[in-house]
Amino acid sequence: MISLKSQNRGVWAVMLTPFTPDKQIDWECLDQLIDWYIESGVSGLFTVCQSGEMYTLTNEERLNLAYRVVKYSNERVPVVASGAFSNTLEKQAAFIKKMADTGVRAVVCLVNQIARQDESDEYWKLNMEKLLDKTGNIYLGLYECPTPYHRTLSADIVGWAASTGRFIFMKQTSSHLNIIEKKIEAVRNTPMLLLNADAATVLKSLRMGISGYSSIAANFYPALWVWLCKHFKNQPEKADQMQRLMSIAEGVVRHKYPTSAKLFLSMSGMKIGTTCRMCNYKLQDDEISLLQALQEEVLLWYKGLGLGETIC
Repeated sequence: MISLKSQNRGVWAVMLTPFTPDKQIDWECLDQLIDWYIESGVSGLFTVCQSGEMYTLTNEERLNLAYRVVKYSNERVPVVASGAFSNTLEKQAAFIKKMADTGVRAVVCLVNQIARQDESDEYWKLNMEKLLDKTGNIYLGLYECPTPYHRTLSADIVGWAASTGRFIFMKQTSSHLNIIEKKIEAVRNTPMLLLNADAATVLKSLRMGISGYSSIAANFYPALWVWLCKHFKNQPEKADQMQRLMSIAEGVVRHKYPTSAKLFLSMSGMKIGTTCRMCNYKLQDDEISLLQALQEEVLLWYKGLGLGETIC
């Protein structure tokens, strides 16, 4: 049995997928992104995720993308990728096996693909048990993806999944601290790495014992999230200040995302275009000014913490 808990706590980047102007995957820029994430100190990479516009990718592109990230990262950090997209368990199992062959550490199951919105947790668990049987010994993950519908798992179901030993990764997306705390307790003595996607509750959840952070703001300033996950215990006052920044900045981060993230990185020096498949956002001058203000604030934090004078 393997576990990501001991060495891979911290920030897991939900990777953007860069596209050329004609909406093909920009492989050269992808390599640059991988280097940037790793040099920023992330503990792992989550590719073929919602930030990476996974629903707009073909199965072939999903597999090629995961393979490229695994190969280029070259074991510098572990990689996970989503792999359950179809509407039947048989097709999901078949694709999970193909995704596992790319070399990812775990294949992440989108929890809203395992049962319909009107189906119970008990039915969800029954389907997941069948999927486990169909996928051999492949290590899996769970992602409470908010689209096409937002299904969050109860602490009991999370605890059950963690107890199987097959699930070693989970990105939870609840914003309720009492629910997050129950999930933390449910996985405490299991191999499951539990990550929080809710920026406003990250610091409190770290103090409760969660393993780290995995969400969209790490596509803007991952090094700050890495610092928070590493130093929240020994620099509590500075951590409180940073959490306030993260909470306030989240409104700018989420506005017209992921175009906003690609533009922010372009403004910061990365050779990345703003082309997306899932949207066609155009940012107005006032919206760009907010991104510039955020960039200036982030650079002040980088300098103050000794993280460098550039974001990219």
